[in-house]
Amino acid sequence: MEASHRYFANTACRYFPCHPGADAAAFNCLFCFCPLYFLEDCGGQAEMRQGVKDCTPCLRPHRPEGYDEILARLREEAARKREAAEKNAPR
Repeated sequence: MEASHRYFANTACRYFPCHPGADAAAFNCLFCFCPLYFLEDCGGQAEMRQGVKDCTPCLRPHRPEGYDEILARLREEAARKREAAEKNAPR
């Protein structure tokens, strides 16, 4: 995959690839820390372990199509927050 604003692979990272079973040839490091982590329902395969979200089994942000999926979800969340703010704004 060509490096760009949508993708990069940090093959020099000591943890690369940091998810078990990941395809190193297509592993995207762009979202090393997933922007959806703080969403209760992020749409990934996270597991709760002693009250901490463990994203180890999730490859969603690291797949080639992950960039588009993550941005789409962030847009949805932003729209939801805008609507709620508008609904609660004083008139």
